[in-house]
This record gives sequence, C-alpha cells and structure tokens, in this order.
Amino acid sequence: MSNHSTELETRGELDPAPSPERFENPGLPPHRPRLSDTSPEGSKRAERQVAIIFGISILATIAGVWGYFAFPMDAGVGNVRYSTLSIGLGLGIGMLGIGIAAVHWAKALMSDVEVVDQRHPQRGDDATRAAAVADLQAGAKDSGIARRPLLKGALITAVAIAPLSFLVPFVGNLGGSWNVNAMRHTMWRKGTRLATDPDGRLIRPEMVTIGSVWHVIPDGLHEVDDVLAEKAKAIVLLVRLAPEDLKILPGREDWSYDGIVAYSKVCTHVGCPVALYEQQTHHLLCPCHQSTFDVADGAKVVFGPAKRALPQLPIMVDDEGYLAARDDFDEAVGPSTWERQRPIRGEDY
Repeated sequence: MSNHSTELETRGELDPAPSPERFENPGLPPHRPRLSDTSPEGSKRAERQVAIIFGISILATIAGVWGYFAFPMDAGVGNVRYSTLSIGLGLGIGMLGIGIAAVHWAKALMSDVEVVDQRHPQRGDDATRAAAVADLQAGAKDSGIARRPLLKGALITAVAIAPLSFLVPFVGNLGGSWNVNAMRHTMWRKGTRLATDPDGRLIRPEMVTIGSVWHVIPDGLHEVDDVLAEKAKAIVLLVRLAPEDLKILPGREDWSYDGIVAYSKVCTHVGCPVALYEQQTHHLLCPCHQSTFDVADGAKVVFGPAKRALPQLPIMVDDEGYLAARDDFDEAVGPSTWERQRPIRGEDY
C-alpha cells in the first residue's frame, strides 16, 4: 500500500475492510482433569494439605492470644513490643492460612468444570429459580463439604477462633484504669538533672543557645534496672527560645528558665518520638503522622491528629548551675486514651 493510501486510511477517508457479521463461537476448551479428579490418593493428599493449612491458621490464632496474656502491656515497654508482635503475627498468619486453605480447597477439590450461564431477566420464572437452587445444592454437594468431615471441622474451627485475635485484646482492655498504667510516672523528680542523650553529659543553661534542640534523659538513667522502659517514658526535648517569643501559660510561670523549655518527646497521638524542630515557627513535628506542636505556646497542637499538647517538664537551675527538673510531668506522657484522666500533681496513685 502506498504512503498516500496509508495516510488516507489513518484519517478515515478510506473505508475499512469489511467485518463479518458474526464470529464463530469457539466454545469452551476441553476439560483437563486434575490429579485429585482421577486419583483417590491425590484427592486425599489435597484434603490433608488443606487441613494442615487450616491447622496452621488455628495454631497461629492460639499463639497470638497466648502472646497477649504472656506479655501484659502494663509490665513494661519491652512487653508492649512482644505482645504487639505476637498478636500481629497470630492475626496475620491466622487469616492468611484461612485464605490460602480456601483457595487450595477450591482449586484442588471443588469442581473446575467451566459452565456458561446465559443472561436472563433479573427475576426468572419459578422453574428457573428452582433450577438455580438445585444448581447451588449440587455445587455444595460437589464441593465435598458433607463427605469431608476433616475439612469441614478444620474450616469451622479456623473461622470460629480467628476473631479471637481481634476480640481478646479489645475485651481484655475494657474497664482498664489509666491510674495503674506505668506511664503515669517517670524517673523525673525534683532535683533530677538533665543530661544529654545518649552520652549523659550534664547541661548548663549557657550551653543551650537560642534555636538549638537538645535530646535529654534523666541523669542516672543508665543505673536503673529497665533502662529501655524508663527511657521510653522520660525522653525530653529541650529548646531555647528568645524570652519574648515564649508564651507563659497560667500556673507555669516558673516551669522554664530564661527561654529554655522542656517537653515530653513522646507524641500524644500514638507515641512516636517528636524530634523535628522548625526554628523559625517554633514548631515540633512528629514524623509518623505529622502532628505539629507549638513550642512557644505550651506545645499545643496546631496541626495533625494529636488532640493533646505535649506534657511539659518543669525545669530550674540547681545550686551547682545545672539544669534540673522541678518535678515529674504534671500528667501522664504518651498517647491519649478514652479512659485517661488528667492527674493532679502530688496525687497518690
């Protein structure tokens, strides 16, 4: 074909080649029987494989529930990690096992003969509806669920206990009181000096310049038994602002020192470390979900999903010229929960 003809055809000025009015229906390809269709041994092998996968799902769910009770979350930060890991793995493997077993059951044991279902009005006549019900019953019979008690029992057990991975942690936490939660108290006490994280150097006010950010831990942290648990609660971010930029909240007149303020580093949304400081706006950003806190105004929330300001650590300068805490945080650090009650400083709980 010449270039001119090709150009005309491209622009639609030549009639396309005529198409046949209908194509011959090639029909369905011939059915290829599977090993489980022709061999009783192959069928039994596939049945055992499905039952084993269901069994793995059951064991995973049980292990997840066991992990919840074996690692109580109020016993320390380390337990939170193991409890979450066991519940997550139990839930994930349990649900994955049900899905894989169901797919393998369908592909290896249920009928794989292709059928054609002609289109029809939305409601057929009574004879057609009765035929459909008969087809469904035949399909259920063909699936072999009635004559495969092992698979039926494994399926029912796996599906029945799978929700435990959701329900046990939920029900176990109902009615829990924040008053007994370990996050209510930290290592900070009156006179506890502020030290740099991780080397533990004591901090003098003149070392903290305007706009600088210091990651702080309590002095003596490395001498406690559970360093990781205590550090997770007591980590602090120390910032110095120009005194005229700092808004002093009522009741907190002596909580800062010459523009130096200290706030909990644990985000009040889900507990991620808040560590990104923007010097010009005085904003602290949580990298996990972008909750943003205004350091110049009591670390109140200015953006993001967090609903509560970062707890402030009241600070002072001790007799030897080092920055020290005036007291513990006035409220529990960490994420907000529905049962949280704001504590009163000095309350015995």
